Amino acid sequence: MTREMPEAGIVAGPPPSAVMMQLLGGFQVSQAIYVVAVLGVATILEQEGPQTVADLAERTGAKDEPLHRLIRTLAPLGVFTIDGEYVNVTPVGTTLSEKHPQSLHGIARMWMETHYLPFSELLHSVRTGHPGSDKYLGEPFFDWIANDPLREVLFSQAMADVTSSLRTGMFDDYQLPAGRTVADIGGSDGSVLVELLTHDGDAGRRGILFDRPTTVPAARPVLSAAGLTDRIEVRAGDFFIEVPPADIYVLSAILHDWDDNACQLLLGSIAAAGAPGARLLVIEGVVPEGDEPHLTKAIDLTMLGMLTGKERTEKEYRDLLHRAGFTLDRIVPTRSPLSVLEATLR
Repeated sequence: MTREMPEAGIVAGPPPSAVMMQLLGGFQVSQAIYVVAVLGVATILEQEGPQTVADLAERTGAKDEPLHRLIRTLAPLGVFTIDGEYVNVTPVGTTLSEKHPQSLHGIARMWMETHYLPFSELLHSVRTGHPGSDKYLGEPFFDWIANDPLREVLFSQAMADVTSSLRTGMFDDYQLPAGRTVADIGGSDGSVLVELLTHDGDAGRRGILFDRPTTVPAARPVLSAAGLTDRIEVRAGDFFIEVPPADIYVLSAILHDWDDNACQLLLGSIAAAGAPGARLLVIEGVVPEGDEPHLTKAIDLTMLGMLTGKERTEKEYRDLLHRAGFTLDRIVPTRSPLSVLEATLR
């Protein structure tokens, strides 16, 4: 039996088994990245430039040899570069720095401390259609988060990090629809509402930040730093039961957390509070058809294992909104992986 040789000038890729081994080892890589984030290695390198492993180990409370092995493993994956004794962080690695403007430090910590072990029940999710995290934690994920103030803070910070990173530049060319009052429902720390009002430039608009009682305290320093405490009112409540009246409603990375029935309850609360003609802005990723890579397809795996929600296609969003009394007017693509879905209450 003869073995075919690759054509001249063509470099053969790794065998399928090697590719699969790398995929199977993804859980180890995510833990290694978590360690880098928690130790503050990326923060030091991003702020101060190249360092020796010995210096990094001393400053982070790690042992030289294990830290060297960790960095050596992550370097070929594009997190670090190694030049002799010195280690530096790549543009990808800098996002693990707490100081980086597009930091994912919070999400690195939150995913590993709240998602990692529950995700071991993914098989349960696929077999039953119910979140594997419910089985592992013994209760729904958001209930588990709300039962511990430290977990609540970690989750809020992570969500603020990831949404602000993904949102970079997305509102630069976006104009809010007409309306005096803008209510951000499930607005967490208020950063989305701050960005929308800041880019809008209409000082006459007012904002309402609405979220759980345990979440809204995190918004006050954000609003204060932006100088918007006099324009944005903070309210607490349950968006499945009642939301405040407004002209424009914002749901940023909210609907993807919930199944269709829960989304109908939430959208029903907005429909009950708003007058016909009220506008709704849904800020989400829209899953493209076909096999093309898109961030939403990776995030959908998280939804499958941890929550009842999912990432949705344009048709799924259109149908979801229509059933709740909204008409999807247009989808505004942005320079980020997220889009703004504009809808009107009928």
